Amino acid sequence: MQDRPVAMVTGASSGIGLATSQLLSRTGYTVVMVARRTEPLARTGQSLQGPWTPLPADVGDLVQARAAVDQVVQTFGRLDVLVNNAGYAPLLPIDRTDDGTIEQTYRINAMGPAAMIAQAWPTFRAQGSGCIVNISTIGTDDPFPGFFAYAASKAALNVMVRSCATEGASIGVRAFAVAPGAVETPMLRAMFDEQQIPPEACLTPEAVAEVVLACIEGTRDCDNGKVIWLPGPESVS
Repeated sequence: MQDRPVAMVTGASSGIGLATSQLLSRTGYTVVMVARRTEPLARTGQSLQGPWTPLPADVGDLVQARAAVDQVVQTFGRLDVLVNNAGYAPLLPIDRTDDGTIEQTYRINAMGPAAMIAQAWPTFRAQGSGCIVNISTIGTDDPFPGFFAYAASKAALNVMVRSCATEGASIGVRAFAVAPGAVETPMLRAMFDEQQIPPEACLTPEAVAEVVLACIEGTRDCDNGKVIWLPGPESVS
């Protein structure tokens, strides 16, 4: 088992996942960057300062999600941090939300993270420690029109951390949900232009990553098992 702590970040090739990976790398973690496609991981991973490993996997495929956790544990002998950041956000009115969209949204946003947490749990128990950070959304409190499936699926992440904090208390596992409002990411701009959501109204991925790091490092332990709401830039200043 290596001495350097290991963090696994899903959706790591852009946005919040990339910013979190970069920050954890600077802080001393070996970072396992998880995303569906190899090429973006290979490109963006070069921006990390410390050791990193690309791990192509579709977290919406529960077999792949669990196998990714196993691969990290087998490779490094440990897993200290799991950041469930990967997300899928279809912007559709309710009557256009078909079964395929519902299933894909829940698989990526809720079922995959649940499978990865469950797979990591025995390792956390054996270590006597572990930290889970689920990237949720302010939409779980105030859903934007069109986010019927997205907001509901992300709400599952909020409940998961309550369960993880309760069951993890005796084995040293902490869990947090970070729920930002609009964040300046490629996913946001694929749905909304700058007239609809001006850049100045958006959080930066780096600002969200700083909150994630605070959870991991223990300075937000008062929020263990809770949702940390980040409605706008002023909320992280």
